Amino acid sequence: MSLLADRRSAPPIHAPALPGFEHLRRYWDPTQACMTVKVLPGEFYVSAQHELVTTVLGSCVAACIHDARRGIGGMNHFMLPEPRGERDGWSSTVGRAARYGSDAMEQLINAILIAGGQRADLQVKIFGGGRVLAQLTDIGQRNIDFVQRYIAAEKLNLCASDLGDVYPRQVQFFPDSGRARVRLLRRHDDVALVADEPGYLKRLANDPIKGEVELF
Repeated sequence: MSLLADRRSAPPIHAPALPGFEHLRRYWDPTQACMTVKVLPGEFYVSAQHELVTTVLGSCVAACIHDARRGIGGMNHFMLPEPRGERDGWSSTVGRAARYGSDAMEQLINAILIAGGQRADLQVKIFGGGRVLAQLTDIGQRNIDFVQRYIAAEKLNLCASDLGDVYPRQVQFFPDSGRARVRLLRRHDDVALVADEPGYLKRLANDPIKGEVELF
């Protein structure tokens, strides 16, 4: 291959991540022609450039928040609504690594405002909260109830949602435009694997969006 061909196939020079997000892995996705960031449980990410933020949700919820005037936005991914002490079996299972919704929402909004967003212009899209394992307490519904209460209490503009059901979801979000894409993972092996939800999410995060996709 010639040097000219190498240059044509190489990804363009891109701006670095915003301060505070350097630890999240970013990589060039040639199919999307942009940088891509995977958000795992307990993480969030904010960007002011054309990037793709992606995650996979079981009973967890992700909020995608976007300032449409300024092209700034981000996504979080939380596993529990708020701390409930040692009586909560799920809390004992996930331990301190879990990110609670009460923290995740505040931190995501604050990071967008620090990046230049304005609270009055924020638009919110929420996804997830599936009851993917019938034998577990319905953590997904608790997450849904929490995020809906939070949005109402904070008087945020909720412009789209895809919540509940019994399937995991894969979500892709473009923080500069606010566009989101969601795919329900309906295969039997997808649902079975979610029994090990944290490990499942990490494995499935490597799969590209394909099949039936809904736009939000």
